[in-house]
Amino acid sequence: MKSLVGNRLPRFTEAQSKLLKGSLDFLGVNYYTTNYVESAPSSNGVNVSIVSDRQATLTADKNGTPIGTPTALNWLFIYPKGLRELLQYIKENYNNPVIYITENGMADANNRSLPIKDALKDSLRIRYHYGHLSYLLKAIKEGVNVKGYYDWSFFDDFEWDGGYTARFGLIFVDFNNNLRR
Repeated sequence: MKSLVGNRLPRFTEAQSKLLKGSLDFLGVNYYTTNYVESAPSSNGVNVSIVSDRQATLTADKNGTPIGTPTALNWLFIYPKGLRELLQYIKENYNNPVIYITENGMADANNRSLPIKDALKDSLRIRYHYGHLSYLLKAIKEGVNVKGYYDWSFFDDFEWDGGYTARFGLIFVDFNNNLRR
């Protein structure tokens, strides 16, 4: 990373490095989906960015088959097993730190033509959370040091990349009826 990022990477003094070493209180993990990754070496400093720094191409399908169930957002596929795999990786490679799942959730389409009584059934979100919490429990039983889990979001809201077209909340908000819950 040092050779790739060069002078864009902040420098730490010896004293700062000593202060940082072992100073982790917990690791916060945001998990929504999983991707396949393929090596994509950089093009010798052309179009240098945070995306090119990773030197990888991410994709949600392999040989035309998606990694999981699609959702209303094209980047988010339902793959609960990936949460357990990530937590196991952290345990094995980073000395099993205290972990909090700081964000987890899925987008469902804001289908305005769907009657509210049908929208409230929310079966896809129920399956999403059931699957993720089941794999989280397996990871905990396997010794991963998870101390907390937070859903994103409690209420439907204005999403940063989807506006009101996607719903992430556990609680349905009627955007057409004075934000009634």
